[in-house]
Amino acid sequence: MMIKKITMFGSMFIALSCSLNAIADERFANVKINSQAVNGSTYMLTGAGGNIGVSAGEDGILIIDDQFAPLADKIAEALRGIAEQPTKYVINTHYHGDHTGSNAYFKEVQGSTVFAHDNVRKRLKGNEGHTHSALPVVTYGQGLTFHFNDDTIIVTHLPAGHTDSDSVVYFEQANVLHAGDLFFQGRFPYIDLDGGGTVDGYISNVATVLDMIDNDTKIIPGHGELADKLAYQTTLEMMQQTANYVSARKAKGASLDLLIKEGLDERWKDWAWNFITEEKWITTLYNGQ
Repeated sequence: MMIKKITMFGSMFIALSCSLNAIADERFANVKINSQAVNGSTYMLTGAGGNIGVSAGEDGILIIDDQFAPLADKIAEALRGIAEQPTKYVINTHYHGDHTGSNAYFKEVQGSTVFAHDNVRKRLKGNEGHTHSALPVVTYGQGLTFHFNDDTIIVTHLPAGHTDSDSVVYFEQANVLHAGDLFFQGRFPYIDLDGGGTVDGYISNVATVLDMIDNDTKIIPGHGELADKLAYQTTLEMMQQTANYVSARKAKGASLDLLIKEGLDERWKDWAWNFITEEKWITTLYNGQ
């Protein structure tokens, strides 16, 4: 009887797992991975989740972030459209699933080596039900440099900002920056306070990154369209001004509910989006300072 119950439970679990996988596959069924040439040997892929940076050339393919697991085959197909070369390296800019979801595929199917900051591996490993094959193989503390496809690719870890595991990637010869989720182009950013992120750190990191680039640098944001330094500077100014406003009102005793009711200045209304609404941005600023 016990064996029969266990067998029935196992069958139910498998059925549930299949159902959940089917839902996940259906969610991404119509997602198209689009490729855009950026400069030199660099490209940007868009689909669902974080934007993917690509270096493609005679040395092979290096990608920055890899979106969600159900999109892995589509990402690989898009890469083949750029170059019929193996994907040798994957860099995770931080630990969120929309940037690390296809790690296991690239490791197991493509034979890629996954690189990330120490905290990316720690946080992925700390997730309940984590898959060992999705963990980065090589981790670093401050950063590292790739000499690949006639470019110098500099990976730099920054202090706690979006999370406590953030890195940006700069292609020196191509003059292209992948900012990860330290840049949401034209949108209120997501600051993961539970993942080690901080408002002050995020703002400080953006200022630091701006000093690393020039007016001709092309920027691949974590989310949004390909951008430049002026767009990134505009994002910094939005964050500084809204953070200062919320901080000043909070210091004078304004409650979070009151600030949400009052809202921000009209000029910031267009920065709200489905994931980070004005209410969520105000809440982040209020709780994160």
